[in-house]
Amino acid sequence: MTEFDPTPESGIERPRWQAGSDTFGRVYDVVLGITSATAYTEIAELADCSPNAAKKHLDRLAEMGIARANRENRPATYERDDGYLEWQDASRIAADLSVDEILSRVATLEERRSEYEERFGATDPDTVTVFEAADHETIHDRMRAVSEWKGVIRDIRLYELARQLSENDGHLIPA
Repeated sequence: MTEFDPTPESGIERPRWQAGSDTFGRVYDVVLGITSATAYTEIAELADCSPNAAKKHLDRLAEMGIARANRENRPATYERDDGYLEWQDASRIAADLSVDEILSRVATLEERRSEYEERFGATDPDTVTVFEAADHETIHDRMRAVSEWKGVIRDIRLYELARQLSENDGHLIPA
């Protein structure tokens, strides 16, 4: 078998994580990758660590605001806090762009939002019925447009947050 064959040889163990990755880093990476509440035992399996170690690190991530914990479930479940990811994205934007560039981007996004509102005769994409069209292609186009509209609304919030961070030296509220 060469290195270009499509399937690995059976019986050969391949490490799931890069050498040198510590348990906390693996648990952190797993939390950022999950999309719904997940039992800490399953996270431990994905992070290739013991359930006790996973729970310890998950509790720490919850204290840091990176994850949310539901300890009333048995076993306890954890999920990523999407607000943390949004803050991280906004911080990156604030570091990469000037306030004027951010404002320009918001203006462009607001124009696109207005176009969607005009196209669908609504101000909220969740109120648009995408299945009212007769043919599959039109339904698909409407679904794609509504999804893009939701993305525009999310981006406006993200760039507004980045503007606040940029104008206040990395803080959300003025010092």
